[in-house]
Amino acid sequence: MLKLRNISKFHRSGDIETTALHQIDLEIEPGEYLAITGPSGCGKSTLLGILGLLDPPSCGEYWFDGHNVAGWSESRLNLLRRGRIGFIFQSFNLIDDLSVAENIGLALEYGDVPVRERKQRVDEAMHRLGISHRAGHRPSQLSGGQQQRVAIARAIVSRPALLLADEPTGNLDSAHGDEVMRILRDLNREGTTLVMVTHSPAHAAQAARTLRLLDGKILVDALAV
Repeated sequence: MLKLRNISKFHRSGDIETTALHQIDLEIEPGEYLAITGPSGCGKSTLLGILGLLDPPSCGEYWFDGHNVAGWSESRLNLLRRGRIGFIFQSFNLIDDLSVAENIGLALEYGDVPVRERKQRVDEAMHRLGISHRAGHRPSQLSGGQQQRVAIARAIVSRPALLLADEPTGNLDSAHGDEVMRILRDLNREGTTLVMVTHSPAHAAQAARTLRLLDGKILVDALAV
């Protein structure tokens, strides 16, 4: 499904160039559950951004469903990304002026999903995450765990094949974090390809495969025992 070949990412500030990723080779099969770990600044979020077509690599090839998308225009990437990739962020990224249902529905706003089906999908996502009774609430009226449930519902409402999660439990207490991990495991068991960045060894251990980065390079790529 996903194949990276000799992917590097450089950042330049004036005359100074820093390397975020260095010659990454990686393949992710459909239905895999991959955890990306490593110290702060090692390139985890940069790699996730490249996988999600949000951040172009400086060099190398990125094959997404048989297409080498490195160098594609932003408009072409948007079309490819739409409905196929879901994102879950540590900071939730909810719009406080919108209700729970409206926040979730944003993921379907620019697709070709009919209005009636859009409402049905939002209702199904809210039911699955146990937040139907919060449909009319604003994010500021919710706990952190409830906000993350809304963020997950928004990520899955378009039924993406690939779900990318960047520290999805980072702002949650242990109980809510464990619940989010259970939801992610369930989604993976149903066939969703899941790639998660995490600092938690316990959460990384729940993945079928762990990738450890250091200084922008893959240090370990191991299957779960």
